[in-house]
Amino acid sequence: MTARTKNLGNAGEIFAANYLEQLGYKILEKNFRVRSAEIDIVAEIDGVIVFVEVKTRSDTKHGLPAEAVNFRKQQKIIQAAGVFLQDEKYFDAPCRFDVIEIYSNGSQFSARHIENAFEVTD
Repeated sequence: MTARTKNLGNAGEIFAANYLEQLGYKILEKNFRVRSAEIDIVAEIDGVIVFVEVKTRSDTKHGLPAEAVNFRKQQKIIQAAGVFLQDEKYFDAPCRFDVIEIYSNGSQFSARHIENAFEVTD
């Protein structure tokens, strides 16, 4: 990952957190890490814990940002979410997994919020 890509990703995560707060979400945690998994944003709205993966792109020549959240990535996020829920004692809290696509054309950002982007499967 280049420094430019890392900076773009960080800026996208900041934009996504601000976007969620404007919609009434409470940010509980940013960059929650366990072993080899990370959740970009953990938020809460109306009693629902929302685990958010943020994908930022300056173009779509390699596909849509959400397409990068493949099955393997989803499984890592689900694993980390389980640890978060247990650590924070949210034993019976409803939760969901969202993806926020951030598009950047330099200094301007826009968001596409995909609620319930994926689910826990057996």
